[in-house]
Amino acid sequence: MTWILKERWFWITVIALILVFTTPFIVIIMILNLPPALKIVATVLIITGWGIAAGYKDWVKSKRKEEEKQPLQ
Repeated sequence: MTWILKERWFWITVIALILVFTTPFIVIIMILNLPPALKIVATVLIITGWGIAAGYKDWVKSKRKEEEKQPLQ
C-alpha cells in the first residue's frame, strides 16, 4: 500500500483537489477584505464572467448539436 504514496500522479491529484477546495474560499475572503466600492466591482465582474462562461458553454453545445444533425458529406 505504501507504493501509492510514491506515485507522482497521486500527489498531483491530491494537490489539485486541495486547490479546487481552497481557492474559492481564498477568493471570497479576499473579496470580503476589499473596500466597499471594490467589493461591488469584484462581485459584478464575477457575475459577468460567470454569465459569459455559461453563454459560451451553451453556444458550444448548440454548435455540437448542429454538427451532429448534419449528414455526412
